[in-house]
Amino acid sequence: MNSREMARIAVHALEEKKGEEIRIIDISNVSVIADYFIIANGSNVNQVKALADSVQEELYKAGIETKQVEGYNTASWILMDFNDIIVHVFSQEDRLFYDLERIWRDGQLINPSEI
Repeated sequence: MNSREMARIAVHALEEKKGEEIRIIDISNVSVIADYFIIANGSNVNQVKALADSVQEELYKAGIETKQVEGYNTASWILMDFNDIIVHVFSQEDRLFYDLERIWRDGQLINPSEI
């Protein structure tokens, strides 16, 4: 499965659980760590965990296993590495604080409806 299809599955999983402000950044031309960053936030700890669980479950069903997960216990910033895509699920406050969209502004922002 290619990275674009993986990103499509992850975005759909986030949308199903009402993820907020879903952003996709194509970083394939600026970094070798992944092709896409997918960023979303939830309104509370339970939703942040539900968003992460949904992404993991849907990608697992598609045959993609998580390489690494960080931050699940605190659920203020959960990072899920699937090799070709990296999914970041934030609390609202931490998303504003870390501002990954600014840090990775050299990447190409993709509209979730276009993935």
